[in-house]
Amino acid sequence: MKIAFLTAGGIAPCLSASIGALIDEYNKLAPEAELIGYLNGYRGLLLGKSIVIPDSVKQNAQILSEFGGSPIGNSRVKLTNIDDCVKNGYVKKGEDPLEVAAKQLIKDKVDILHAIGGDDTNTMAAELSKYLKENDYELTVVGIPKTVDNDVKPITQTLGALTAAEQGAIFFENIVNENTTSTRQLIIHEVMGRHCGWLTAATAVAYRHRLNERNFLPEIQLSKERWDIDAIYIPELNFDMKAEMQRLKKLMDEKDCVNIFLSEGAGKDEIVAEMEANSEEVPKDAFGHVKLDLINPGKWFAKKFSKELEADKTLVQKSGYFARSAAPNARDLALIEATAMLATEAALAGENGVVGMDEDSNDDMQLIDFARIEGGKKFNTELGWFQTLIKSIGQI
Repeated sequence: MKIAFLTAGGIAPCLSASIGALIDEYNKLAPEAELIGYLNGYRGLLLGKSIVIPDSVKQNAQILSEFGGSPIGNSRVKLTNIDDCVKNGYVKKGEDPLEVAAKQLIKDKVDILHAIGGDDTNTMAAELSKYLKENDYELTVVGIPKTVDNDVKPITQTLGALTAAEQGAIFFENIVNENTTSTRQLIIHEVMGRHCGWLTAATAVAYRHRLNERNFLPEIQLSKERWDIDAIYIPELNFDMKAEMQRLKKLMDEKDCVNIFLSEGAGKDEIVAEMEANSEEVPKDAFGHVKLDLINPGKWFAKKFSKELEADKTLVQKSGYFARSAAPNARDLALIEATAMLATEAALAGENGVVGMDEDSNDDMQLIDFARIEGGKKFNTELGWFQTLIKSIGQI
């Protein structure tokens, strides 16, 4: 039996640990199985680049939980986007990437494929499994749901997101000290989250929890209020920009600084509309997603708010790469191990799907049909913990 792993999409604090947890489970359930990893996700599969996972790694798989990133690399490749695959040299003109990938799996005699990634990664895995089945090759594909955005339907909690929120809070805990470097300082903390504001909200909660455990000296301007969050802007939350500017201007006058938590997807539609109105090209990736790092939402918001708040200094800091590159925390590790246990059992039973907490089944961990996996899940802003957060900072 041959079992293959691939990690795809952006990295998250769970990839290395997920591979380690899967290896540990196969050590128990199928110790004689050959394990390989395709390098850089679907790119490696298309190019036939893989590595064998030797016994020395199998015996020390727990070490992988100590690392962020992925030991076998990542990439963003859409197998059904033929033009992009040809453009990047993954396949030749006239070739079908799905067929190329399928033939590589057949050539490598892979029986089980574990695709560790978000909705795009797992929907591609589903397409691959379907293609092979239609061509009389039985391949079991079991996906592992990772993304720091926590925006995959119907997964309650994707792997890596809890750690990313904690790490984002740690990041801002240092950045916020910059408010001592200037009068009337505006700090915008840009957090990952294309469609979903969960990570921004969870990062804010984690930061405020840490803030509540600190000591302050308000007698010399070291007050909790100056280190606190003043606004949270996420894609799902509508707000009156004019009213918010007035509210924040008052806070700036009172405490000499303003701290904003901003989801990178907030304001995306307005930014894109402005670019299109100016006949500017909107950069997109292979999946058709707007490249947020290139349109720079933080800079856009900074420009809007800085003038109205009469800020002497404006600082935009992005915690995304810092947060998503971390090794998983204890809560994520527990989720990773539970996911790997069920994923290996399902794979050895020949069952296809994505293993995760199913929000439509009381958050039970189970194998979810690929057909139910979708991206772009919205964050529920009516959740009690989020409403408490918003009201506590006085946001309109």
